[in-house]
Amino acid sequence: MPAKKRKPAEAATKFDAKLFLTSVGDGRRSVKYKAKEFIFQQGDAADAVYYIEKGSVQITVVSDQGKEGIIATLGEGQFFGEGCLAGQEFYLASAHATKQTTAITVDKATMIRVMHEQPALSEMFMSFLLTRNIRIEADLVDHLFNSSEKRLARALLLLANFGKEGRLESVVPKVSQEDLAATVGTTRARVNFFMNKFRKLGLIEYNGELKVHSALLNVIVHD
Repeated sequence: MPAKKRKPAEAATKFDAKLFLTSVGDGRRSVKYKAKEFIFQQGDAADAVYYIEKGSVQITVVSDQGKEGIIATLGEGQFFGEGCLAGQEFYLASAHATKQTTAITVDKATMIRVMHEQPALSEMFMSFLLTRNIRIEADLVDHLFNSSEKRLARALLLLANFGKEGRLESVVPKVSQEDLAATVGTTRARVNFFMNKFRKLGLIEYNGELKVHSALLNVIVHD
């Protein structure tokens, strides 16, 4: 009887990023950060890639005029600081923990070496970079063409990971209206106005914990 063929999904073992990152050797270290503690700051030497093992990290940038913008809020299983692999000498943004966070630091030289030695890692990392690039392009389109109300709705849905139909999903990590204003590119007053509007429409709940309804998506698609 001929051997049973395996399905494509069974043919290859899914790459385990955590297993890799804990077996790199001397070129890695695990560091714990307190809430609001900087992991690196804008202008620091770009010499490592970071992987969030536990917690969450916010990426921010400050203009010459002192205005701060939030580029991304990242969670467990995500990388940041990858610009050093493309020759970036200094970090163009800052990264800080939004709550108690454990991040694995992989030195630039070690990351490059292991990517050459382990094709599975290289493939996974390329997938991550492509996904990140798509997100950045979507953010740019959002800022160029959408109103602040739609940008806020999209930001909330992304933070809540697009909850399933009929369910309210908690926003993780917790986010302030000031942070939402910096993410959306508007004022705190405008964010407060739209948050109250969303709450009255039953699209969000806020009783010490912010919860987002998937129906908020209608704000984005409605013209």
